[in-house]
Amino acid sequence: MSKQKIRLIFMGTPDFSVPSLQALIKENGFEIVAVVTQVDKAVGRGHIMSAPPIKQIASKNGLAVLQPLKIKEITSTVKELKPDLIIVAAYGKIIPLEILEIPVYGCLNVHASLLPKYRGAACLNAPILNGDSKTGITIMKMEEGLDTGPILRQAEITLNGDETLEFVHDKLSLLGAEILPTTIKDWLNGKIKEREQKETDASYVKMIKKEDGHINWQNKAEEIERLIRAYNPWPGTYSFKEKELIKIISVDKTPLKINNYKIGEIFFDNGKMAIQCGQDALLILKLQTAGKKIMTSSEFLRGHKLSGILK
Repeated sequence: MSKQKIRLIFMGTPDFSVPSLQALIKENGFEIVAVVTQVDKAVGRGHIMSAPPIKQIASKNGLAVLQPLKIKEITSTVKELKPDLIIVAAYGKIIPLEILEIPVYGCLNVHASLLPKYRGAACLNAPILNGDSKTGITIMKMEEGLDTGPILRQAEITLNGDETLEFVHDKLSLLGAEILPTTIKDWLNGKIKEREQKETDASYVKMIKKEDGHINWQNKAEEIERLIRAYNPWPGTYSFKEKELIKIISVDKTPLKINNYKIGEIFFDNGKMAIQCGQDALLILKLQTAGKKIMTSSEFLRGHKLSGILK
């Protein structure tokens, strides 16, 4: 690769993508010729139109922003920009082959798992849900298949069993940004040998929906505890007391070896609120009811009486 600036198109949308874009902006060897992100959307109770985080950062830095409703709409524009490379970090839509083939050196993806494990959308949640001891970032070369391309570089973090989705998101977002600029340069300068993914080790994780946060108390306490952390802050985990929705924000990491109550039943252990699961029970640390702020279980119990079965 010559010493002239590398022409990049960056594709990303949410907060996860922001550190990677910022890292590329800071590097003198890169020229970001365009930033592609999803369209503005109505957010919050007021349905106020809001720009994606990546658009906000791009605009502050005077970068051209493209927001196609369908990415194929910008195929000719991408060709005209003549990028050396396209960098993708949580763009949120599949990049079609006709665009993948445009850049001189192809497209690289900042993926939030240690591929080939956890291909697909919910790769941040999956290691927490499954009780993994580690997760990480993979910089990979993109091809038409979903997260199937060769690996250029990986970096990992250790999981101690108390991490929430928010923690893993923020940690991996920064880790991706940390290794991205050097990975690009090393790869273009022939210092990295591509490593094919082992298909027999691959697994796929589907996109998470709001209703996936509905807790099934038939499951083991340890599984529910991981679910609560994996879905914090989104989509959140919840249950129903009759028709009242109750959000379960956090529980004690260590299940109670108690199996004397009906599944989903609220009881008290040494004065602390607990719920019986299919196997063992969980102490409730924080919860929230409709229209109220998040409270500790002791704060909640000062003004409420909660008993019966959660479903």
